[in-house]
Amino acid sequence: DFLLTKQTNKHMSDSSSSSSPAVGEEKKETPAVASSPELVVGTKVTPWDVEGVVDYDKLVKEFGSTPITPDLVERVERLTKRPAHPWLRRGLFFSHRELGLLLDHYEKGQPFYLYTGRGPSSDAMHLGHLIPFVFTKYLQEAFNVPLVIQMTDDEKFLWKPINQEKAHHYLRENVKDIIALGFDVKKTFIFSDMEYMGTMYPLVLRIQKMITTNQVKGIFGFTDSDNIGKFGFPAVQAAPSFPACFPQIFPTPEIQKITRCLIPCAIDQDPYFRMTRDVAPRLKLHKPSLIHSKFFPALQGFNTKMSASSTNSAIFLTDTPKQIRTKIGGAFSGGGDSKEHQQEFGANLDVDVPYAYLTFFLDDDAELKRIGDEYKAGRMLTGDVKKVLSEILIKLVQDHQKARAAVTEEVVDSFMKTFPH
Repeated sequence: DFLLTKQTNKHMSDSSSSSSPAVGEEKKETPAVASSPELVVGTKVTPWDVEGVVDYDKLVKEFGSTPITPDLVERVERLTKRPAHPWLRRGLFFSHRELGLLLDHYEKGQPFYLYTGRGPSSDAMHLGHLIPFVFTKYLQEAFNVPLVIQMTDDEKFLWKPINQEKAHHYLRENVKDIIALGFDVKKTFIFSDMEYMGTMYPLVLRIQKMITTNQVKGIFGFTDSDNIGKFGFPAVQAAPSFPACFPQIFPTPEIQKITRCLIPCAIDQDPYFRMTRDVAPRLKLHKPSLIHSKFFPALQGFNTKMSASSTNSAIFLTDTPKQIRTKIGGAFSGGGDSKEHQQEFGANLDVDVPYAYLTFFLDDDAELKRIGDEYKAGRMLTGDVKKVLSEILIKLVQDHQKARAAVTEEVVDSFMKTFPH
């Protein structure tokens, strides 16, 4: 959940080449830009704004990333000796950068770690915020690797009208939601930028020295009216992509030299990490690998943005069963306007939000297919689908609330203390 700023169309190139492993790898990377052109009329994708129904095939082509193929999913299953996560099997994580190369090194016994993050901007997280963390937990368990989670309280202080105390409060509350997902404290380090900056600062400085003001303006759309903190922040978010930021986990230069990083994120963040990948070879460091997810839609439909500040756009982890049923009841549907219309013409699954949510939260592949087939054919009504989804989400949220209640301040501290190696 990395939040950036406004749209621009200036470029920064990734000039270095990458290796080509056995499983098909990525094309030459396109320039790091903060926005993509309209993929279809009325569609816009930037690191901080998504509008319209996205054509993911065109987006992959525009960004120059590589689609995840069945062969690559099979390779992940073979290396981990476990079934792939449903989101990987179903194509919800669908694109990557040098994942095959990272797996090549993993097969040779070389280490990697996971890096993801959250910009804490509210007391409560919503279901969309959970997507990268749930998938990252699967990756951590499947590959048995360390994980670092960056909490960008500094970013929120710079971008939002909040003080440092409020940013710190949001951070602690969001960390409780993250811990409640069941991460292993022995392999997970969660850190506040404001608290951990001393350790990261030497590498942050090296990255900052590699990027000019014009490049930052071109990538992120900063203007002369923005505070100077914003200009320096991108290097802070880039730094955890490199193991030298975590000497307590990777204690020697020799270990750091062979350790790579994998970043699970939504594809709208790809331009940001293309900047990071551009800097890496000039620092004589490994480029981070990425695995991209599709977007989690707002309840009002694919043309609206899910927001932590809009309580009706999402299912929040603090919602009651009644609130969940009400919100799902009002979710945008691709079904017919009436029972007769639905039975005659069926539902348009491509725009139906309840069905889209089922693709994320209904684990049973066969049941998901059955519901999709019945709903599309008109043999299942919108209300039936919403009822199934409501019950799934009520259980998920209630289970989460129970787990979160067990996360004390001491537990938070245990995840945020220096990672034991």
